[in-house]
Amino acid sequence: MSAAERIGVLTGGGDCPGLNAVIRAVTRKGIEVHGKEIVGFRSGWRGPLEGLTMPLGLEEVERILDRGGTILGSSRTNPYKEADGVARIKRTMEEQRIDALVAIGGEDTLGVANGLHEEGVPVVGVPKTIDNDLDATDYTFGFDTAVHIATEAIDRLRTTAESHHRALVVEVMGRHAGWIALHSGLAGGANVILGPEQRFSVDWVCDWVTRRFERQYAPIIVVAEGAIPEDGAEVLQGGERDAFGHVRLGGVGTWLAEEISQRTGNESRAVVLGHTQRGGTPTAYDRVLATRFGLHAMDALTDRDFGSMVALRGTEIVRVPLAEATAQLKTVPLHRYTEAQALFG
Repeated sequence: MSAAERIGVLTGGGDCPGLNAVIRAVTRKGIEVHGKEIVGFRSGWRGPLEGLTMPLGLEEVERILDRGGTILGSSRTNPYKEADGVARIKRTMEEQRIDALVAIGGEDTLGVANGLHEEGVPVVGVPKTIDNDLDATDYTFGFDTAVHIATEAIDRLRTTAESHHRALVVEVMGRHAGWIALHSGLAGGANVILGPEQRFSVDWVCDWVTRRFERQYAPIIVVAEGAIPEDGAEVLQGGERDAFGHVRLGGVGTWLAEEISQRTGNESRAVVLGHTQRGGTPTAYDRVLATRFGLHAMDALTDRDFGSMVALRGTEIVRVPLAEATAQLKTVPLHRYTEAQALFG
């Protein structure tokens, strides 16, 4: 069998539940089925840039299936923003005798992986993001857990909203895609769902809020962090940008709650779920999906199908080109929000 003997694994970008399940699957299948040696690169792309490694054996992955986060650590390091970044990665792989890489991440991490593949680095991708916005795969692991966390929060907030007769605005993650907002909003019975795909009217939101109060119920509004009002701009936590050019979003929920209070005269509060959605134990669905991704990623490496990403299509795991997966973001079609409006009120 012609396959790499020494495999490097890294996790980049934001952490999420299920990363350790992928690491475990890659390690166990690599060692026990294919007889490979597995090496973990720490702190995302910073690992191969600086030679930061840790061993990944059966003992290291024995009890990590249900752990959130990543035992390898992560970062938003972009090798293409570093001096001689690609050359340094190639040098590290040569020094560490790494024959191929498994890159686990979202659009930024896998965008780097695709660039490295085009420059001759053997790499296979695994899709990860709680935002579910990676193209070419139906779902990414981490999304299901984030939706469950957000839905539970909405359920809990509804009781206190009803008790105090106030509107509650729940801000969830979603920079460019509103999948978490849509799914958690539907599951939690929200009265308004706002995503980044279409600018929203504050007057329209206030109209729904007023209708809800008129029926003696407290409104729940779910808003993605990247949602933008018609006559405004993205609400930012700060102006600085990370290595991939992203600004820190956050605060649209608080801003909208204040607008609702001023325009309707009803008390309104905001709850920002933030990184709560990223943490904790992965759901059973995410554990299974992440495990299947890891197993199939090792098969792709064994087949030397470099430049590919494992993806979920229906119920099957397939391989797609990294270039296809990272060409554009998968956003929520506008008709999905229109469908949800039938349940508002």
